[in-house]
Amino acid sequence: MNRHLRLKTSHYALAGAAVWLTAQPVQAQDSPLALNPKLSVIVDGVYYDDSLDGHGDAMLGETAGIFAAHGHEDEGEDDHGGHEHGLEQGFNLRHTEVVLSGSVDGMVDARLNVAISDEGNVELEEAFVASTGLPAGLRIKAGKFYSGIGYTNDKHPHAWDFVDQNLAYRTLLGDHGLSDTGLQLTWLPAWDHYTLFGIEAFQGDNNERLGTEAEHAHELPDRDKAPRLWTAFAKWSPDLGHDHAVQLGASAAFFRSHQEMHHHGEPDEHGLDGDARLVGVDAVYKYDSGRAYGQGDWRVSGEYLWVDKNLEVAHHESNPGVIGEARDFSEDGLYVQATYGIAPRWEVGLRYDAVGFTNKKRGPRPAVNADYDESERWTAAATWHISETSRIRAQVAQVSGAVGDHREDYTQFYLQYQMSLGAHGAHTF
Repeated sequence: MNRHLRLKTSHYALAGAAVWLTAQPVQAQDSPLALNPKLSVIVDGVYYDDSLDGHGDAMLGETAGIFAAHGHEDEGEDDHGGHEHGLEQGFNLRHTEVVLSGSVDGMVDARLNVAISDEGNVELEEAFVASTGLPAGLRIKAGKFYSGIGYTNDKHPHAWDFVDQNLAYRTLLGDHGLSDTGLQLTWLPAWDHYTLFGIEAFQGDNNERLGTEAEHAHELPDRDKAPRLWTAFAKWSPDLGHDHAVQLGASAAFFRSHQEMHHHGEPDEHGLDGDARLVGVDAVYKYDSGRAYGQGDWRVSGEYLWVDKNLEVAHHESNPGVIGEARDFSEDGLYVQATYGIAPRWEVGLRYDAVGFTNKKRGPRPAVNADYDESERWTAAATWHISETSRIRAQVAQVSGAVGDHREDYTQFYLQYQMSLGAHGAHTF
């Protein structure tokens, strides 16, 4: 299911409302509703081409596996084929982000983040409030927001070190990661080293890959009881002085409701129902050389994710006898990437990402079982940070992807320009 809430609002109406809001006088400091909103707009343009006549980016969303497997059982029931549009050959204007943020009474921070497509459609990405004054290092966040699991998940595209999302996230969680409506509680204990613990409860039906994603699934059990998604995460960073920094993390997510409907023509329509879980570990290292504009700085990060879906056949149009049979799916993914500042405002990056080292489906009969190949990619990028608010990035990638019952080897090329207007807060570690 699309993770965004589509709003029937025009691009111009939204921009006008944002300008009007920031133009209003700030209320007196003693007012209980005093608000000082900040506005920022982020433009993201990409030129894209590949050796498959422009079809390579969409193909990355269809690699063989438990989310896009093209194999069939003897009943023809387990084709997980999908379609992803991706970047088009030539010029692309990706979502333009409009962000409003502010503080209320010094006790609560609020943020509204919307994405505007090149066709003018407005989609809600984040809308939440977060406490700032709770005792004992506690913090509560409520609304629609990116989960705190992993290292990359809560980063917006303008904070990525590469043009596109890594394969592990794109395949296992969707291009936008894990985002939903719910509640987050974090605890930052007053220890001599940075440690953060967090738990989250979400509705569980907005994730692109997991959660209650089946549409028009009238033949499947009702999954109305919420919250349906629970997560937990921990992050730890020792004190290594001013120049070096390390952060280690571990995460887990449990989707107690996961449903899928598959259509291969009316006789083979079938549905699966059950639960899913995700576990992951991540590590980040940063070195600050102290030189001007990032020269000599290092950033190295990596994550490993593993997903398991425990499902049963809940509906089968042509073979009701398989209803109740188990279907267990598992797939993993990882990425490792590094960037280095070769000169003031210039950095180069290298990334390896892959999915499907574990990539299998299991059931009670041999005809159900399937194993899928892995897909991998090497990516190199060079970024020129023109200023604090704009940059140009060139990127080349070599892909070896499993698609259906064959492999596709191809080269991708990206040229990106990003520009940020207005106030923009600091990024997380």
